[in-house]
Amino acid sequence: MQFSQFLSNSEIGIFDGAMGTLLQSKGLKPGQSPEEFGLDSRDAIMEVHTLYLEAGAGIITTNTFGGTRCKLNPKIDPVDFNRTMAALARRVAGDKAFVAGSVGPTGRMLAPLGDISFLEILEAFKEQVRGLVQGGVDLILGETHLDLAEAKAVVMAARSESKIPVAISMTFEKGISLTGTSPEVFADTMRNLGADIIAINCGSGPEDFVPLIRSMLPRLCTPLLIEPNAGIPELENGQTVFKVGPNEFAEKLKVFPELGVKFLGGCCGTTPEHIKALRRMASGLEYKPARPRETPCVVLTSRTRSVPLGFGYPPVLIGERINPTGKSDLADELKGFCFTRAMKLAEEQSQAGAKVLDVNVGAAMVEEEKVLPALCRELVSRLDTPLCIDSSSIQAIYTSLLEYPGSSLVNSISGEKDKLELLGPVCRDFGAPFILLPLQSGRMPRTAGERLQIIERLLDRADQLNIPRRLILVDVLIMTVSSHPQAAMECLNTIRYCRENLGLGTVAGLSNISFGLPARDLINSGFLSMALAHGLISFIGDPHSARLNETLAACNVLLGHDPQAGDFTRDYAGWTPAGGYSPKPLQTAGSFESAIQEAVVKGRKDDIISFLKQEVDSGRDPFELVNSEMIPAINLVGEQYEKRTLFLPQLILSAETMKTGFEYLHPLLQQDQQKQGPTVIMATVEGDIHDIGKNIVCLMLRNYGFHVVDLGIDVPAGDIVIQARKHKASLIGLSALMTTTMTRMEECLELLRREKIDCKVMIGGAVVTRAYADRIGAHGYAPDAVSAVKTAQKLCSLKQTAL
Repeated sequence: MQFSQFLSNSEIGIFDGAMGTLLQSKGLKPGQSPEEFGLDSRDAIMEVHTLYLEAGAGIITTNTFGGTRCKLNPKIDPVDFNRTMAALARRVAGDKAFVAGSVGPTGRMLAPLGDISFLEILEAFKEQVRGLVQGGVDLILGETHLDLAEAKAVVMAARSESKIPVAISMTFEKGISLTGTSPEVFADTMRNLGADIIAINCGSGPEDFVPLIRSMLPRLCTPLLIEPNAGIPELENGQTVFKVGPNEFAEKLKVFPELGVKFLGGCCGTTPEHIKALRRMASGLEYKPARPRETPCVVLTSRTRSVPLGFGYPPVLIGERINPTGKSDLADELKGFCFTRAMKLAEEQSQAGAKVLDVNVGAAMVEEEKVLPALCRELVSRLDTPLCIDSSSIQAIYTSLLEYPGSSLVNSISGEKDKLELLGPVCRDFGAPFILLPLQSGRMPRTAGERLQIIERLLDRADQLNIPRRLILVDVLIMTVSSHPQAAMECLNTIRYCRENLGLGTVAGLSNISFGLPARDLINSGFLSMALAHGLISFIGDPHSARLNETLAACNVLLGHDPQAGDFTRDYAGWTPAGGYSPKPLQTAGSFESAIQEAVVKGRKDDIISFLKQEVDSGRDPFELVNSEMIPAINLVGEQYEKRTLFLPQLILSAETMKTGFEYLHPLLQQDQQKQGPTVIMATVEGDIHDIGKNIVCLMLRNYGFHVVDLGIDVPAGDIVIQARKHKASLIGLSALMTTTMTRMEECLELLRREKIDCKVMIGGAVVTRAYADRIGAHGYAPDAVSAVKTAQKLCSLKQTAL
């Protein structure tokens, strides 16, 4: 049986469990790469696979979690390594089990959060998938991913290299991934990409997975896989222990098939005994696919937000203002790769209620292929509003999609020669919904009948290109009623037919209907009411139009999208015919203490130096700028991060802005002979090569005036002690991501005590807990970068107002 057939039957599938602990029992040393160990000890790998197979696992997973060029020793060829590991698993599985090719995270952060591009990561995953497929795997399993864009790259790489099914898994902490993605956004994005299985693994025990799965169910019809840990790790006698035993683990997973989960497995702390208990528990159960309560036509996502477009949802306003047509100031800035005006338009429209932002840079002497992706990168780093990438250039759209972590809307694909054939597969592969424009042969179809003929021809061609209908939004092609009196009725007929006969949602460029007429807002709002009643689900317009917002709010009540008129009552209780609609006040620089604070909070790295220079030139003291402007701003960012109103990408951007400002002020601060802050030694412990979290902590500490000495990754305790003595450090920060390396923290503390070095120690990392910190005698524990700063300040008795 092919795995694709297994996907559609009623049997509950059982994956295997953790590999690391079993490999340690077979000779894997603490901190040693399981991949390199696997090459040297192939029999041990096969023995582990055999144990899980005998325990009842129907899917065993290859020893390739760190099998990309980003993690492997440069001397190891990624394709050959993955082929070898896959072949070992295939030899054990035979025809008794399926083999899943494991693809873990690269350990690198994608730009602009890090230093590696989407294309580089995509190519690294392609290499890995190529080897896994050559070795005989039945499916690709991307697991333990922390960032939406990287998970997206795994699915795209798998689709590029093979036709076998793809499962993709993300790890969540308190309901959110490391970079701010919720389970709903993850599921929506992966569904757009066509993932065959959507999964959650690691991070916590089974009980914490229940709300995560429930949150994904309303719109999901894709099979689900869960692989929780055997509880939270604890330290006993120097060993990491997971307390949830096999029977308890299986009992806690019993609820998931009832929720619509088809595949069960285990992550950290699980053993063949856990899998044997799972198999017993699931033997009498039948997979019953979840029935989604909501079926939107299209879903757009950013890294942190989903926007569904459908008949059962409120209509979506797509902001039209980022367009240089008629805006000479914007056009001039775009020519020089300056985005100040564009960013202001984006922020204003988002705050005024636009759920999606159309981004168009088309103007004379603007290099669209370079400017559009650069602007998209800036928008993605600062806003969570999904984007609509608007260009007639296929290359500009492609390069912009490389910068986008979620599922953007593409505007548009018409019936012009080869446009669908060239751009359609790009949108399909990126999981990017697109606007289908019923234009063909350069002729404008005036009637609904003519438009629908073109639409159906294009849909047939899209089917041939394997482009799913969930990625298609139809433009009803509005023409002005001033020259075409029947234009409105033809659009309404098109909207109704697409809804009733094709099941497709529609979009309209609203202002076209009133071109050439006075009182355009009246025509626009009147037509909007009629179009929404016929089934229009989205429109492109100006979110600052009072009449448009009034019409939209009223229609939401009348069409049942605003139950008990709650939103309408809140926003319009004080409405009067003369007063009209008052949009929400925009948060401007006046809402902050200064433009400097706004730049830090909003991550405007390109603006901070000019703001600081202006203040310094006017006579303000540089030290005062740091303490009165920059530090309060980054404190506000930290508070918002802790409240989860902003996430890691925004935190990094604000921290980078602070860093840029500090670098500019540093020579001036030295002139004032300001004292350098306490010295902190930072290191990832021996055997551990993960440093994303540590690097963010280093950045934040420097922004608060600490002198940070970063020793990097895989640092022996002896080297840490030597550097602490050399630099007369006040504090040491230790990081570990793996349960197999966290014990090195205790070794470092013991060595510090033996050497009688008077230095505080704080620890952190994904597997580290406060209980563990107390157990080994660490002076502080920090679960994230913001709390690390507070802990360091407390331990060093450093006031927030001092550098």
